[in-house]
Amino acid sequence: MSLAQRLCCPQLRDLTPYASARRSASGGNVWLNANESPWRNANVAGINRYPDCQPPQLRQAYADYASVAPSQVLISRGADEGIELLIRAFCVPGQDKVVSLTPSYGMYRISAETCGIDYQAIPWQQGYTLPPSLVDAGRDAKLLFICNPNNPTGTLVPTDDLLQLARALPETLVVIDEAYIEFCPQQSLAASIAATPNLVVLRTLSKAFALAGARCGFVLANDDVIAMLEKVIAPYPVPVPVSDLALETLSNFGIRRMQSQVSQLNARRQALITALDALPGVGTILDSASNFVLFEADNADVLLADLAANGILIRAYSALPGWLRVSIGSDSEMSALMAALEPALQQPRQDAQQ
Repeated sequence: MSLAQRLCCPQLRDLTPYASARRSASGGNVWLNANESPWRNANVAGINRYPDCQPPQLRQAYADYASVAPSQVLISRGADEGIELLIRAFCVPGQDKVVSLTPSYGMYRISAETCGIDYQAIPWQQGYTLPPSLVDAGRDAKLLFICNPNNPTGTLVPTDDLLQLARALPETLVVIDEAYIEFCPQQSLAASIAATPNLVVLRTLSKAFALAGARCGFVLANDDVIAMLEKVIAPYPVPVPVSDLALETLSNFGIRRMQSQVSQLNARRQALITALDALPGVGTILDSASNFVLFEADNADVLLADLAANGILIRAYSALPGWLRVSIGSDSEMSALMAALEPALQQPRQDAQQ
């Protein structure tokens, strides 16, 4: 029995996936097997027909980009759906547990708890390194999620540490959320999937590829894990326009464009860190390997409101009082931020002391 078969929800072991019209038959010139309309009312090729559950061209394109086999790729509606699919496929309500770190991406907890799964958050060790207690917590869990680079801190766990953790937990699926990996591609663990049966990697086109509105993500894992996820995914998760957009952005031109834009964003991020470091009222600034910066600020709540009054929205977190997260935008957006930030930090804060 494979690792995925041992870890999955028992009812999935013998479950036959829903055989949609696209899965059960292919080819043909006259399609009368899916109760579709024969009219194409929108000016989008193929929009009146159901799409493939896993469009083979897109699957191949992302496999080529990530240097994995197509059978190790599952296309999902953003990485968020990948999180939920993993929980639904491998966790039994009232019995299993999901573990992650805190502070980190909030959807690990939300997805677990909405599925009735116990969730445990382990605090990061000082310096945002992996705490020793994570191994003990992971032994009792079906899934262990680690966002790398981490959101909202932007910090990075070395790949060797993550692989060592996966090896220490052979009966737990260790899920590395690489939503921001294009900003530090040398830190990806995708190439380690084939040699690490319990390793799962989440990816998305929402960040560096600039397709947040399209909702297209990927789960990378060994074939048996992907096969289990295919049992619980919806019949048609990838709309035709989304697949077309994704294929375009994964072309050679699209990848080169992304890499150029990432270089620009990385340079702007470092410029922001330098500028913040020179401002009064700014405390610790975390070194970031992503497209955002987390920094400590005096009277952070007031600063957040001041910026919002100027039409500039940044992010605060209840788990990190006194800290603010800024996404890296265009040159004009970053100039607008600094123009509002400098006077806001320098003005007296009597209102904050009342």
